[in-house]
Amino acid sequence: MNADYENEIRRQGFPLIIGVDEAGRGPLAGPVVASAVALKNDHFQSYINDSKVLSEKQRECAFNEIYDRAYVGVGIVSEAVIDRGNILEATFLAMANAIENVVAQYAAEDDRKKSKQRVCLLIDGNRFKSDLPYAYRTVVRGDSKVLSIACASIIAKVIRDRILSVYDSIYPQYGFKQHKGYPTLRHKRAIHDHGLSLIHRRSYKYSS
Repeated sequence: MNADYENEIRRQGFPLIIGVDEAGRGPLAGPVVASAVALKNDHFQSYINDSKVLSEKQRECAFNEIYDRAYVGVGIVSEAVIDRGNILEATFLAMANAIENVVAQYAAEDDRKKSKQRVCLLIDGNRFKSDLPYAYRTVVRGDSKVLSIACASIIAKVIRDRILSVYDSIYPQYGFKQHKGYPTLRHKRAIHDHGLSLIHRRSYKYSS
């Protein structure tokens, strides 16, 4: 995967281009995690693609290289916040937090950039809502088409998987390390046997 998409946006006058993706909209438990990535260098030794098609080892290798070659921001919104609203709004909030982190990193490198920023967000999917004052484009299946979005998908998934692995040590009866909170048969049976844990999303519908 190359940076052709980003290069085309850059030619339109946007010096800062940020790819954005999330992990964790579908699970029954745990937070939703978003990542925003602005590439400093688009030449990777690691295999970069949609995180879902990479092995765990490939994601871990790519994760470290992405941090070396990009501005990286992360937004994490808990299951409690998801329950107070809805998963879509929580996802947009996580994305906004990740984006603001990247913009702050970019500006911190050179104060002159603060007054010259023209930012374009490349959002995976077909919906986005934000109060941020930046142009954006949604890209369906962007994690398999746009390099910066693919990088964001890897960062978001690795971080969320790590979070769920920690929760697995706290709630071993649910098997979070294996299914990461998604509604697998094993997970549904564990909920039936043990009830909901503190990290389960109460606003979701549960069925055996």
